[in-house]
This record gives sequence, C-alpha cells and structure tokens, in this order.
Amino acid sequence: MRVLVLGSAAGGGFPQWNCLCPVCQLAWNGDKRVRPRSQSSLAVSADGERWLLLNASPDLRQQILSSPFLHPRGASRQTPISAVYVTNGDVDHLTGLLTLRESQSFALFGSKTTLAQTSVGVFGVLNKNLVHTNAVSLDERVDTGLGLFVTPFAVPGKDPLWMEKDHVEIGGLTENTVGLEISDGQKTFFYIPGCAEVTPAIKERISGAEVLFFDGTTFTDSEMVDLGLSQKTAWRMGHVAMSGEKGSLHSLADCNIGRKIFVHINNTNPVLIEDSPERAKVVAAGWDVAYDGMEVVL
Repeated sequence: MRVLVLGSAAGGGFPQWNCLCPVCQLAWNGDKRVRPRSQSSLAVSADGERWLLLNASPDLRQQILSSPFLHPRGASRQTPISAVYVTNGDVDHLTGLLTLRESQSFALFGSKTTLAQTSVGVFGVLNKNLVHTNAVSLDERVDTGLGLFVTPFAVPGKDPLWMEKDHVEIGGLTENTVGLEISDGQKTFFYIPGCAEVTPAIKERISGAEVLFFDGTTFTDSEMVDLGLSQKTAWRMGHVAMSGEKGSLHSLADCNIGRKIFVHINNTNPVLIEDSPERAKVVAAGWDVAYDGMEVVL
C-alpha cells in the first residue's frame, strides 16, 4: 500500500497568498529552510494503478500536475483517480471536487452530512450519472472496490466554518469531523487531519498503529492570536495544538505508534522551518513533518 502526500498545509497553503507572518516571510524571500506546501490531501493505492484521494484540496489540479501517478492514461479521458473520501465539509477538503467535474466517473465517499453539501449549489456541476456517492456511517467498514477498506470514526471537532451559527460547539463527536482507518487487508494506517482534542477513545483506537497522519495545524494553542492574525485559538478552530499539556506531542507520546506524521500544517506554524527549535522538539518526540510529495509505503 502506497500513501502519497499531495498537500501537507492547512487552508490557505504555505505561504498563504495574503500573509506576511514570520514563517510566510521566509517562504516569500526564498529561504531554503522552508518548503512551499499546498493544501491538505493524501492519495492511497493498493495496486499502484487505482488511487483513492483522502480529501479534495482546492489545489487539486496543481497536485495532479505535480504527481505523474495521477496523470490520465489509456483512453482519451481515463484517470487513475478512482475514488475520493472526504472527512468533513471544510473548504480546504471539499473544494477540489470542482476540479473533477469534467464528465469523469469516480466514487465519492463521506458521511451523510458531508455528502449533502456535494449535491447542491455550485457542487451541482458534478455529473450525478458518473459520480457515485456513498454515504458511510460512523464505524462502518466500507469496501472501496480498490483493494482498500475504510472505516470512519468520530473525533472531537466542530461544524465547518461556513456552517457555523451563533453558538459553536467545540469538541463534539458527530459525523461532521471524522478520522479514517484505512487498510488493504494486511496493513493499516490512520488519517486524522482535523481533531480538537486527543481523548482516551482516540488513543485506544490508534494505539499500536503502524502509521498515523495527524492534525498539525498549530504549534501552540494561541499561535494565531499571539501573532495578531486572529482572535481564535487552535481549540476554537477545532484543532489541537502540538505543544502543551493537552497537545498532541504529550498526549500521544505513549501510544506506541510506528510512525507519526503531522499534516494539515498552518502557515504560521514554526515547525515548517527546518532548523527551528519547534521542529527539533517535534523530531525529538518521534514525529515527522509532512511535505508535498512525501511517500510512505506499508
């Protein structure tokens, strides 16, 4: 089973198009200690021929151009992209579906709540005769038909930003925010790009995993507030920070996971700087920081 990181950044990518935070400034200046990154998505294959996308980034077209294994082949319109699984309705995970609108057949998986957003409004351009939607319930193991089996499970999160109302519940367990357990029948890995809190239930579920791709949005909970870029903490945005007593570095330290990889990394996060103290702390704790083009073979 091959897992390829198409995009490793959070919404807005890195550098973010309108941002001059200290980390983005390095990227705009061409500093070799930072790598540009597109928005969050993985591609998975059991046979190297048919690929399942995990989330559809707004940057999907460029990600396809940069990834020869996703280039069309054979017939005039034939793509190795056979299916897409969306973990929530966030813009940075859903918008790439519009890139796949040109009369292309593929299977689309997700929760009933998330898939409800893909058949209305602008998403109505997806050809319903070709795009076969499959609503998957929490903890239901689904056969994608690609030699890959996916089981979604609820993780603490919140409604997508564009669906927020006056009262916003943070940390709720609903099908609006899910993690995925992906297996080819022999090997298994976990993908949790958004998570507000590391709970005992999550730790129990992923303990002993061979590979974990996990939410790495910010290094500190108050990161964006401290930079004067937002009034929202990581928690308020539905993400757990890396550092701190409740952070992922501390909370997942005893889970005996073979390989731990941070994805969905915000442009403000100093771990993007390869020689930063924050990167050193992450590496010392046994974590990798994902980059576009990173490949993991199980």
